[in-house]
Parts: sequence; C-alpha cells; structure tokens
Amino acid sequence: QVQLVESGGGPVQAGGSLKLTCEILLSSYNRNCVAWFRQSPGKEREGVAGFLEGGALTYYADSVKDRFTISRDNFKNLVYLQMNNMRPDDTAMYYCAARSPCYWRSDFRADEYTYSGKGTQVTVSS
Repeated sequence: QVQLVESGGGPVQAGGSLKLTCEILLSSYNRNCVAWFRQSPGKEREGVAGFLEGGALTYYADSVKDRFTISRDNFKNLVYLQMNNMRPDDTAMYYCAARSPCYWRSDFRADEYTYSGKGTQVTVSS
C-alpha cells in the first residue's frame, strides 16, 4: 500500500502561483508513478499532471498546459506541482495519487491511480 501526504495548498489570487508537495511514505516507491489530480464540488476527478514512459515524458490536462509543471526530487520521496498564472477555475481539492503496480505507460490512465492522499485545498480568487 502506498501512502501519500499533500501540502502547500491555500488561498491565492488570480495570476498568482502555488507549489504543492507530495510526500511518498514508502521509500522504495517509484516516483514516476505518482500524478496529481483535482476535484471540485459537483465535478469528476480530473487528472492534472503525471509522468509517462518511465519519467521521460510528462502528461498535462489541456486546462493546465503551459501553466503547471510536475517534477520530482530524485533524492527524496517528493513530487511537486508548480502552478503559475492561476485562475479561479483552478479552485479545487488537489490530490497526489499513485498507481501500483507501476507499469511502464505511454499514455495517462487515470483509473490506474488508486492510492491517494487526503488532499490539499487550493482556492483562487478573482
């Protein structure tokens, strides 16, 4: 079982930035199989960003391309989501999620990410 803890959420004004951190509480876990999701009330969970092809490529939802960046710390069990030029419709609970087994993938398969943390709330005001 993979346990994850998110941090870094909070209020921000439109146009501002936030950086979320996901800590993976399993030292041997492959950080390339962690992704970020978000969900706001009344909406389905949305895959925001993740790693593909063993970490060589990244996936981004169209709604966040060129504004969000996913990255990982190769020395610590951490995965980040840098969010820039934020908009009110980015308001949501943000979760990091993991898939296990960690198969090599060339496409983003949201339904494989079955482990997630409790989330961190992000609120963007206009």
